[in-house]
Amino acid sequence: MPEGDSIFRAARTLDRALAGRTVTRFQSVFPRLTRIDHDHPLRGQTLERVTARGKHLLMWFSGSLVLHTHMRMKGSWHLYRPGERWMRPRDDMRIVIDTDDWQAVAFNVPTAEFVDAREAEGAMLAELGPDVLSDGFDQDEAVRRLEARADLEIADALLDQQAVAGIGNIYKSEALYACRLSPFVLVEDVPRAQLEKVVGAARRLMRAHASETARPGPRAVYGRSGQPCRRCGTAIRRRAQGQNARSTYWCPRCQRDDRSA
Repeated sequence: MPEGDSIFRAARTLDRALAGRTVTRFQSVFPRLTRIDHDHPLRGQTLERVTARGKHLLMWFSGSLVLHTHMRMKGSWHLYRPGERWMRPRDDMRIVIDTDDWQAVAFNVPTAEFVDAREAEGAMLAELGPDVLSDGFDQDEAVRRLEARADLEIADALLDQQAVAGIGNIYKSEALYACRLSPFVLVEDVPRAQLEKVVGAARRLMRAHASETARPGPRAVYGRSGQPCRRCGTAIRRRAQGQNARSTYWCPRCQRDDRSA
């Protein structure tokens, strides 16, 4: 599943190409989108901006409509010049937005809906926690929301988008490793100062990967099951964790906890 940094980069790329441009054609395989486009045509409207909030991508149009998409596991947005060959099969296409200079194509996007701009600014995303990548990130509020999930293991709590928006499986594992904290310790057993460090580490790592000059280095633990820890040489472990059995990677020596043995 794309994480917050990937969505942030996608929104920034789409915004630079499309913001201020007039829509010349809209196409979708989703009947609910085509019905709304039929009643309130996007053609002729200006695509004003593209933004990200956590793992949600929002396209704002001049007619007060907002296209909200969520990538889930396999969705992605691509940009092409008119007539350029797509890099994905046509059967994977879900949405096409044309302007004179660019064509934006959503492939395998499972969640897509038009909402009113007021709804997008209010209730739709109101339950999301502070966006870890936003310039105005409220770390105190994020920590407070994590503390309210006292009975969850810390790795699961970090994935709760209503606590902190944007953190996914990769940075959950990487931030906990950076702070030498076991993924399996309960939130109630983590001191507030340590929670602040974990949230800060996730933000630092994600902002580094979301920057324009990002040159992602090797992962510390994610995807490295069985390989030696870069600190101590112990074999990295992987375990399915939580209700959704999400993969967690950790070093059993650097992130020691009796319950992770």
